Parts: sequence; C-alpha cells; structure tokens
Amino acid sequence: MAGGVQVDQTGQAKRYDVFHTDCPARDMVDHVTSRWGIWVLISLRGGDLRFFELRDSIRGISEKMLSQTLRGLVEDGLVWRHVEPTTPPQVSYGLTEFGRDVGEPLTDLFDRITSKLAASGAVRPEPR
Repeated sequence: MAGGVQVDQTGQAKRYDVFHTDCPARDMVDHVTSRWGIWVLISLRGGDLRFFELRDSIRGISEKMLSQTLRGLVEDGLVWRHVEPTTPPQVSYGLTEFGRDVGEPLTDLFDRITSKLAASGAVRPEPR
C-alpha cells in the first residue's frame, strides 16, 4: 500500500506519500502507534473517561506523557476533549467516530494477543 488519497484544490484525488517525512498521514500514524497512543485508544474503547481515570487505567504513564499523547490524538481528530467550567476544571476524553474506526483494528490486535497468551498459559513474572 503506497498511501491514502488526498483531494487537492482542483478536486483531483492524489495519493499521500506515507514514506515521505512531510506526509500528514505519517504524523497521525506516529501518534496512534506511539508507546502510549495505542493504550489511550484501547482505554477509551469502553467509553468516555476523565483525565485521571484515563491515567489510572494506563499503568505506568506519567501525567506529562498522557497530556502530550492526548494533545496529539485530539489534534488528529481521533479523540475529543471536553472541559467542564468548574473549579477545578473537569476534563473528559472520548473517541471520535474516526478514533473508533482507527482503534478497532488495534482492539482486535490486542484481543488476539491476550487470547493467545491466555490459551498458551504464558505467565508474566510479577513486577518487582
């Protein structure tokens, strides 16, 4: 697969060159497949979460990394952000339709891996 389709100003469709460093689709793929991007999309598949609920659902992520990851996913249109004007502000996140669409194969991948591990009886060592 060489790339996606982009419509230019003349209405003509042109292909994205995902292997070019300036391709906007490449940035989005980087955000989705980053160390934490996948976990954010998988965590939000169950429904909307507030910032701290999301942080608590993804063990090992710092608040700084969660903020940076969410910022990229919101800019890409995969995640929406809603701020309640309270003191302190309550910030909630959820998947957009596009985010659900992109996250579906990731969820399938995650489910396949975990079911395979469960079937094989693989045991993870306890954390120290």
